[in-house]
Amino acid sequence: MASAPSHHPEKRPVPAESNPNLNASQAQWLFTDEELTRTPSQLDGMKMEAEHISRSKGVNFITQVGIMLKLPQLTLATAAVYLHRFFMRYSMVDIPQRSGMHPYPIAATALFLATKVEENVRRMRELVVACCRVAQKNPNLVVDEQSKEFWKWRDTILHHEDLLLEALCFDLQLEQPYRILYDFICFFGANENKPLRNAAWAFVNDSMFTVLCLQFNARTIAASALYAAARHCDVGFPDDDRGRPWWEQIDVDLTQVRRACMRMAQLYENNAMQKHSQYYPTTPILSDEGTEKTRIPHAGSPADRPPAETDVTHSRKRSKEPEDSGEARGNVSAASNGEPRRINSRAHPPLPGRAYQTQEALPPSPLRADLISTASYLRHYLIPPLTTVTRIPYHQLPVHSHVEIATTVLPLAG
Repeated sequence: MASAPSHHPEKRPVPAESNPNLNASQAQWLFTDEELTRTPSQLDGMKMEAEHISRSKGVNFITQVGIMLKLPQLTLATAAVYLHRFFMRYSMVDIPQRSGMHPYPIAATALFLATKVEENVRRMRELVVACCRVAQKNPNLVVDEQSKEFWKWRDTILHHEDLLLEALCFDLQLEQPYRILYDFICFFGANENKPLRNAAWAFVNDSMFTVLCLQFNARTIAASALYAAARHCDVGFPDDDRGRPWWEQIDVDLTQVRRACMRMAQLYENNAMQKHSQYYPTTPILSDEGTEKTRIPHAGSPADRPPAETDVTHSRKRSKEPEDSGEARGNVSAASNGEPRRINSRAHPPLPGRAYQTQEALPPSPLRADLISTASYLRHYLIPPLTTVTRIPYHQLPVHSHVEIATTVLPLAG
């Protein structure tokens, strides 16, 4: 039985806004839906779906090389943004006047530049060897430093570095959603809620494969990942003493959050796998009850309960959960009446995290803290529904007001 704390914890500060100068520079790289239909590749005849697939392949190349080099996730995300921005100025299509830019050389160059910007530098030899192994799909390939393959990759990276810097206008300083997401989770006292934390982190990781970074700022992406994770884990965040919902507390636009969630959902819908299997459940995306399920109405004054904490587990014992269970150990509690589970900050410390279930070692990350891989998340956590809607009072909800779409989940081999 958990004992009541002797004093109420202080209210955590609201995550501050970013540097205004950095925000202004980042806003120049945000595009509308119409502008994304007129990229250089599409103007040269490539379809939008084909372009997005090529972008995803480039980001996947960055991820695989980064895993081999044990680079932090922040560095990989920076390289992915560089790649997406580059192809807003250059085309992938070969035309008689010039050759198109293949995603793999640009991905290798973007990663090389990101390692220097994020101060996680690797030797050129190590980067070239990793690129050769990923390109040949052989992680144990022995690469001779005097071979043509080695020098081709080396010269390609050095040649494209100047081209990449020019395309980016030397605007290399980025704000990534990882730190903001961590601040949001700590603000709501959910930093020990392992399923919520893992799900939110996985959604941000998956967003790298989309053009989300070209449409929304980092704060909106972080809030969208938190919202999607809260709906997936059936967790609610309490209103403050003024009755404000969680999205107003962290100062984000709910309309933009909903749009970003829809873009995230498209990643799982649009793939080459069959959509008529058990891995592709039908998920309600536009349901009027989704936003309210992430809220916990404020009850009483601040003296009645600590902020970001609603404890309903005083008088019952916790049963021991299996290690692979989707439930958190002592950090959320499920209400019997179907309401969202509520954050309980008086939780047991999390157990040591497991490594990513990938072929290579987990790249160290400053915000790693028990995080799982995207593939592991897709297998174990995405089956429950994800709902993104506007905020409507619960008593005004229509009876049938949702649109069902197919949410795709990549099955894992074995």
